[in-house]
Amino acid sequence: MRLTADFWVAAYLARLRVADIPAFVVARGDATAGAVLVKLNTLDGQAQAFQRSFDLATGDRIWVTLASGPELDIDASIARQRGFDADLWVIEVEDRQGRHMLDAPGLE
Repeated sequence: MRLTADFWVAAYLARLRVADIPAFVVARGDATAGAVLVKLNTLDGQAQAFQRSFDLATGDRIWVTLASGPELDIDASIARQRGFDADLWVIEVEDRQGRHMLDAPGLE
């Protein structure tokens, strides 16, 4: 059974809150089937964008880096992705230590 996008986003934001990692929804996508993109802002002018993909060897769902570099470049990349997919959710995580919890059990 697959979780709806809005349920997953709510659970992810709750997990981040428990870890005291600030995050917020930048763009809301389709509540049921929208893809989710996570931007990690390390607050030093750098950022990364992550998207879910499939591990071709195992078939498991994994998070992969879509883009990494100066925050302005990452924002431009995200804007391009939103141009292709209006149903895309975008979550921004702000953490100087680079924590995003996407590899935590239940979120990978």
